[in-house]
Amino acid sequence: MKSATDKKIIIGKFGATHGVRGDIKVYPLTDFPERFADIKSGYVDDKPIEILHTRYQKNFVVMKIKGVDSREDAMRFTNKLLKIDRADVAPLGEGEYYSFDIIGLRVINQDGFELGEITDILKTGSNDVYITKAADGRQILIPALKKVVTEINIEDGYMKVVWDENQEV
Repeated sequence: MKSATDKKIIIGKFGATHGVRGDIKVYPLTDFPERFADIKSGYVDDKPIEILHTRYQKNFVVMKIKGVDSREDAMRFTNKLLKIDRADVAPLGEGEYYSFDIIGLRVINQDGFELGEITDILKTGSNDVYITKAADGRQILIPALKKVVTEINIEDGYMKVVWDENQEV
């Protein structure tokens, strides 16, 4: 089994070619689009690529990949995803987490009862909501509030919450 640090993270989606020399548009799928200025490598279809240079244009990045020297070469990348190693993601502040680190965590209440596993995160106007699938198939919606979520432990794979296992969902 791969460790969390072996994980590849999606940061962009390739669009159409740009020009005739193999440049290609990349649409950022990240909260940190400035990361493209320093990116030197990545993965497409789990194969490593070397990125020679990038430049920003409106809502996309124009990227030059080593060995991609024609429009035809670049067309192979259209609609594919650009990934990077988990170790290369932008660092976050204390108490901040990436969604991909939260999804998959076990949810345990204050009494040690396992409520289920986080399957998705719903973004609302006021706070996120963790969509949790219980063992019996029920869906539990847990608000991402400090008074509800008391601990997040990415390394050990759990989130601790103040929640009654019989609470209505």
